[in-house]
Amino acid sequence: MPYATTNPYTGEVLKTFPDATDAEVDSAVADAHAAFLAWRETSFAHRAGIMRKAADILRAEVDAYARLLTLEMGKLYTEAKAEVELSARIFEYYADKAEALLAPEKLPVADPAEGEAVLVCEPLGVLLAIEPWNFPYYQIARIIAPQLSAGNTMLLKHASNVPQSAAAFETLMRQAGLPDGAFTNLYATRHQIERILNDPRVHGVALTGSEAAGAVIAAQAGKALKKSTMELGGADAFVVLADADLEKTVKWAVFGRHWNGGQVCVSSKRMIIVDEVYDQFLDRYLAGVAALKAGDPFDAETTLAPLSSQGAADEVRQKIREAVAQGAKAVEVGPGVPNQGAFVQPTILTELAEDNPARYWEFFGPVSMLFRARDEDDAVRIANDSPFGLGGSVFTRDTQRGAAVAARISTGMVFVNHPTMVKADLPFGGIRRSGYGRELLGLGIKEFVNHKLIDVVDIDAPF
Repeated sequence: MPYATTNPYTGEVLKTFPDATDAEVDSAVADAHAAFLAWRETSFAHRAGIMRKAADILRAEVDAYARLLTLEMGKLYTEAKAEVELSARIFEYYADKAEALLAPEKLPVADPAEGEAVLVCEPLGVLLAIEPWNFPYYQIARIIAPQLSAGNTMLLKHASNVPQSAAAFETLMRQAGLPDGAFTNLYATRHQIERILNDPRVHGVALTGSEAAGAVIAAQAGKALKKSTMELGGADAFVVLADADLEKTVKWAVFGRHWNGGQVCVSSKRMIIVDEVYDQFLDRYLAGVAALKAGDPFDAETTLAPLSSQGAADEVRQKIREAVAQGAKAVEVGPGVPNQGAFVQPTILTELAEDNPARYWEFFGPVSMLFRARDEDDAVRIANDSPFGLGGSVFTRDTQRGAAVAARISTGMVFVNHPTMVKADLPFGGIRRSGYGRELLGLGIKEFVNHKLIDVVDIDAPF
């Protein structure tokens, strides 16, 4: 797919970009390696200054950065500005915390008289980041902020429909003072990814994207014996217990499913409601979804964004048809969406029997799957009946009970009385087909470092 900015609301192709040549890719790898040799020697204080400068620039120019997001992938302008702010906070987090997170760790030894063992964290070198279009800045920030802070250098292969957002971040980091070659955006082709991973100067790859993309890149990285992390799809359970505050719970359900046009791996895709309150929840949820207003994402009154492309919208509609063909019931909700733009009518799917394959799909758009659970145990069973394991949430007035239920849900993240959310100071990641590895905090920064043991042993110590 060619790199191009296509406005999802108007369908207008605004700008196109040529694919990188093999020579450009080879040059970028060489420059990144050369930059690493110098960058790894810089102090944490120096790196922190650049991270803080990047955050300052993002905040000073928030409107310009947010506008690109809305133009390229259709995000509501208000949500685009929030993503810029989130990215700034991630830079600040590592400016403040990186040195302490990577501090040498003295290990306990059986006999201290025999010597001293220390575990140190050293950067690996050049890393490749492959990122998706749904959060163009956040996805970049959450990998480059920790890895640049650790002393690694980065190559970026971003989604083909957000080329200007990718280029804007490369410019941002140069303005912040990052040396040439330390972070490079590449309009790389798929075959060039394998070329990059096979280069001995490249030491790992971090991918956020679909299961299919993750399977391909993980295989290529494995064949090249390179470290990889995979942040893939999700079908988060939104569990509603009988004692939940339904008014507030429904508001979170509508938001949790429809923010970013429903194109979020941690969207609340599967609503699991205990039988006692199912009908009340459904009535209120229908009303909440019907109140969403589809329209121009730059309009402050718009609350439902178009999907990222017409192709994405067509794919979601096809998956709805297939779910219905397998026995599900689909109800379209609210006023008709505009004919202009890559919109999908908000849809609720019910009666998804256990032999309906759609029960286990990820719908990347404004489609809600509702399940009636007999009781709490049945709700947990349904929540865990998924190939994914990214996030989830439990709603109840009894937070202690909510935490106990959350402990029974098999995912990387569970929130009580809130949809799964992303913050600069919370870890992110899942299990099973949602991938492996973690982003953010100390977990993220340590994914691509060499955990080196330095053991100073008394020369007379026994073997």
